[in-house]
Formats: sequence, C-alpha cells, structure tokens
Amino acid sequence: MATTNFTDGGSKIKTIQELACSPSSADGLQQPSIYLAAVNMFLSVTAFLGNFLILVALRKESSLCPPSKLLYRCLAITDLLVGLVTQPLYATYWMSLVYEQRSLCLYTYYTACITGFTLYSVSLLTITAISVDRLLALLLGLRYRQIVTLKRTSIITTTFWIVSVVAALCYILDHRITLSFGCTVIPSCLVISITLYSKIFRTLRHQQARVQDRFQQQPGQPNALNIARYRKAVYSALWVQLALVVCYAPYDIVVTMIMLRKSYSSHLIVSKDILVVFAHFDSSLNPFLFCWRIGEVKQAVKQTIRQTLCL
Repeated sequence: MATTNFTDGGSKIKTIQELACSPSSADGLQQPSIYLAAVNMFLSVTAFLGNFLILVALRKESSLCPPSKLLYRCLAITDLLVGLVTQPLYATYWMSLVYEQRSLCLYTYYTACITGFTLYSVSLLTITAISVDRLLALLLGLRYRQIVTLKRTSIITTTFWIVSVVAALCYILDHRITLSFGCTVIPSCLVISITLYSKIFRTLRHQQARVQDRFQQQPGQPNALNIARYRKAVYSALWVQLALVVCYAPYDIVVTMIMLRKSYSSHLIVSKDILVVFAHFDSSLNPFLFCWRIGEVKQAVKQTIRQTLCL
C-alpha cells in the first residue's frame, strides 16, 4: 500500500487513497458523482463496442502489413480494456462515494489507478512505436519487410505491457514511483513522436520534389499513388496521437501538480478523477478515427455491422 502522506487542508495527515475516499471528497458531490458514474458507464459501452468492431475489422483488413496491423490491434485492445475494466471501476468508485462505502472505495480506487495507468502507458508507447514504424517504412523502402518483422514487433509490444504493468504495480508500494515513471515516459514519447513526424514530413517533401524534377510523375501513376497512400497512413497515425494528447493533457497537468505540491486538499484529488472521464473519452473516440482515416477498416466495420444485424 502507498505510504506517502499528504495534508488535507493542512491539518490531518492522510494517504492519497484516503483523501480520494474521505467524506470531504464527497461533500456536495453526491449528485455530480451519480452523473459521472453514468457517463463512465456510457463511455464504457461505446469504448468496448467500438474497439471490438475495430479488432474484427483489423482481422479482415489485408492492406496493412502485419507489424503495423499488430500495433493498431494493440492500441485497440488497450482501448477495449479501458471500456471493459477501468471505466466500470471508476463508476463504482464514484458510487461508493455516494453511498459512503469506504472499503469498496479504496479497493476500486487502487484497482482503477493501476489498470488505468497500465493501459494509458501501453497506449502511449504503442502510438510512439507507430510513429517509428511509419518512419522506418519511409526510409527503408523494400528492406522494411525484412527488418520490421511480426516477431520483432510482437517482442516490442510484449515489452510495453511488461514495463507498464510493473510501473503501475509500483503504485501499491509508493505512488510517487509510478508518477515519476509517467513524468519520464510521457514527455519522452511526445518528444520522440514530434521529432519523428517532423522527419517524416521533411523526407516526404524532398522525395516529392525529386520525383517531380526527375520523372515528372503524374498524380495517377504508381509512384504518386504510393506516396499519397503513405501520407494518408501517416496522417491517420497522427490524428490518433493528437486525440490521445488532447484527451489526456488536462489530466497529466493536474497529476503533475499533485506530484509537485507538498500539501493539497481532497478537492484536488477529486478534480484529477473528474478529468479521468475526459481522458478515457479517447478510448471511445479512436474507433471513429480509425473508420474516418482508414477506408478499408471503415468498410470492414460496416460489413460486420450488417452481418450482425442480419443475424
């Protein structure tokens, strides 16, 4: 159990979990807590169903190469688990505050924090890996399929899960270990992604200029089509990453404030947990982004829905 102590309003010493489940946390929040629980459950259903359809569509879709498909599948699995596990736990946490079930509150808060951090960390690392994958596809050309194999990608994604689970479980010993890991990984992933996408767009501009100067390619010819398809894939990955950043940025800022402050009230903890709802909206948003940006996935989702309704 985390043993780090904080001051609630400068008086009583409590752990961060006790602050989250203290009676002061529920003061005046009974009705909002019910609304938050309801929103969590609604988003839980949309995240689960949406990402289940995406997983089915990715299984049918054949235009993506296996390593890229595995990365997108890993991302969809984390979003599905957010809807299946983390969001119901947070809904239970809010309702336990309403009914003043302290033991249930502590249990669900611990579990929700651990599972939520694990899935967020895996999602962030996977999206960063997608940016690396897109750059390698551009730079390696025909050697891409030889170097970026399904086996190597599987090892990388498995490593993401192991590292994320270990870092999340450290929350039980001391939440500062987990927060420190997050404060290191999140900026690192963002810097890596920004650097890689900048490199991608610079390389694309240079390649397009060479194609136009040397071969005077027309838009309907094969090389131009390959560049256009690659650019679309890059923008698809970029939209997914931007959605993650926008949804989780407010939550990350508040968590950083909590880590830096030596004393704070339970209301700051509640504010963090409210922002979790907005952060988890990303898991419901990603299936729409997949369907919007990847035409083959959209068609596969439509086909799956039609087949299901016919049954």
